[in-house]
Amino acid sequence: MYKQIYLVDDENLVNTINTIHFRQLGLEDKVRSFTNPELALDDLRFREDTSQRTLILLDVNMPEMTGFEFLEFMELEEFGTNNEVLLVTSSDSQEDMETARQFAQYVKGFITKPLRIDHLEAYLQQASIPSRLVG
Repeated sequence: MYKQIYLVDDENLVNTINTIHFRQLGLEDKVRSFTNPELALDDLRFREDTSQRTLILLDVNMPEMTGFEFLEFMELEEFGTNNEVLLVTSSDSQEDMETARQFAQYVKGFITKPLRIDHLEAYLQQASIPSRLVG
């Protein structure tokens, strides 16, 4: 199971709704919510225990930094593969899926907005299965 769950979306309402989903799953105490992706990266960088398993729900389209730029920083700074990313997006762009494959060590799947609790449950149930990009 995950030690922490990061919600990274520039819309506070989206993070609030997603937090409610995690509350319904009994995981609210693990949630850290960010509307600024740079602050989320800083928080990830300076955790006490960087070896802990972390789930990151990452919006693709944000004004300060795209989800892919966020992933580039993760790669450049050699974040551990214990950081698992679900891209949460309103886009079903094939180009986005191709770009995500460049970060397969982190990206474990796509979830289409709006996030539904059954999407989270399904992912959390299969989270221990070896990862692969899902469409």
